[in-house]
Amino acid sequence: MRLCERIEAEEPSDTAALYVLTQAATEEFNLLQAEFDAAGSEIETVAREAIAEEFGFVASAYGFTDADVEKMITTRDW
Repeated sequence: MRLCERIEAEEPSDTAALYVLTQAATEEFNLLQAEFDAAGSEIETVAREAIAEEFGFVASAYGFTDADVEKMITTRDW
């Protein structure tokens, strides 16, 4: 939701600007992964893939159909 709010507020003009926003959102997931680690758990593989797919969905919904999901989440640590 925060990613969508930021896209709507900042209106990125191209995929490079979108990547800045998606990578910041990815950092939030990195922090969540740290919490899982502290609890002796992890974000499971299926969940990781689902999260990545959702980044692609969000980009597409805002008209960034050419965005590369791997570039959107390149800062991931999960």
